[in-house]
Amino acid sequence: MATNADPSRPVIERVEAAFRELYSLLERRATTAEAVREHHSHGESYHPAALPDVVCFPHSTQEVSEILKISARHQVPVIPFGAGTSMEAQVNAIHGGIAIDMREMNKILRVSPEDLQATVEAGVTRLQLNRALANTGFTFFIDPGADATFGGMTSTRASGTTAVRYGTMRENVMALTVVLADGRVVKTGTAARKSAAGYDLTRLFVGAEGTLGVITEITLRLHPLPEAVAAACCTFRTIRDAVETAIATIQLGVPVARIELMDEAQIEACNRYSKTTYPVAPILFFEFHGDSERSVSEQAEAVRRLAEEHQGTGFQWFTTPEERATLWEMRHSAYFANLQIRKGAKMFTTDICVPISRLADAIVAAKNDTAGASFPAPIVGHVGDGNFHMSFLLDPENPAELAEAKALEEKIILRALEMGGTSTGEHGIGIGRKKYLSVEHGCGVDVMRALKQALDPDNRLNPGKMVEPNPLFGGSLSP
Repeated sequence: MATNADPSRPVIERVEAAFRELYSLLERRATTAEAVREHHSHGESYHPAALPDVVCFPHSTQEVSEILKISARHQVPVIPFGAGTSMEAQVNAIHGGIAIDMREMNKILRVSPEDLQATVEAGVTRLQLNRALANTGFTFFIDPGADATFGGMTSTRASGTTAVRYGTMRENVMALTVVLADGRVVKTGTAARKSAAGYDLTRLFVGAEGTLGVITEITLRLHPLPEAVAAACCTFRTIRDAVETAIATIQLGVPVARIELMDEAQIEACNRYSKTTYPVAPILFFEFHGDSERSVSEQAEAVRRLAEEHQGTGFQWFTTPEERATLWEMRHSAYFANLQIRKGAKMFTTDICVPISRLADAIVAAKNDTAGASFPAPIVGHVGDGNFHMSFLLDPENPAELAEAKALEEKIILRALEMGGTSTGEHGIGIGRKKYLSVEHGCGVDVMRALKQALDPDNRLNPGKMVEPNPLFGGSLSP
């Protein structure tokens, strides 16, 4: 799509001209109000906030298309925004521009239990969909903890505690509607459960972090609710014993739905925050899904035996919905529990994922790396799929701590890559992990740049994130 933007035209003039067109299109749903811009300047990461120049609240794919056309005419960046829970500054408008808040596109367009599918607009949240699925016998299991929007979950290829059994967003997105940089609308995938027709464009946009297009609709795979559910926990003498139990569980083929690890620092923080009384020691939490109470009991018994072989003690069952809800609420409150460890701290999280056979080595080495750190660093992990996080609680007024955290993260990431792992299992690349892409993917990054060049040659879609085809814009577009 040809543009009439003059590259030499001052940035402020281009932004003002774009805003006039946006206001004509959306009226009060396009705003430059300072408070709204500030709200859309950051997610949950430690990265500095960066304000967009304009915030838009579209109600349809067609409106998103028109916003992108205006962006093209005036050469102004576009940053998709969901619930604002991203962990790697994916929503920070580091070059100013137009933030597109998708939360008012929140319709559930289709629920088809017969096909095990639902189609939702990008602003629908995980809890909203599951409330709508009540009494259907189906659910959507991908659970990143926060009540994130599906647009954001798809864009970051999110996963969470249930990925060990139900996969990540990559496996659970079947089709998309995406608006390209020039305003064209493309539909990827179909309602069929499989296809061999052409390139897999759906997977191209899943995890692209808004750098290739703006996702407006998602068709999701649903899962039947299990007939029987139970949870359990077990305490261990060392963190290696706990992780080796998780590894053995996976290698034995026990179809657990969740295996979550907390080290002693994380348990202590969660006990204090959630008023629980778990032993302050490395601990594994399990959830078992089955088609009968017997199958769930068999899974749990197999895990109990494995835990005992690795010095596990105090194996506890949780069979009632209330007990399980308390357990997982405690787990999902770990982020907030950690913020209470050190009042006023900002959280810097690692997110590596390694082959399951190397997980114990990776966690033990990372724990040794941080033993002498000048800040707390509790560990929590989705150890059933080789993913774990260290939460560095930093003093935001102390740049030396941030430098120390970055050095520790680099050491942990490079070790994970040597083990055949990845720099990010679920949080995404955003700003902070761009430099590791070439180490992880080699010349594959050139392929990524070629895709970016083909779909967004002006580098307007979430510039500064992931990869860019051209040099970055010369400074913020903010007036």
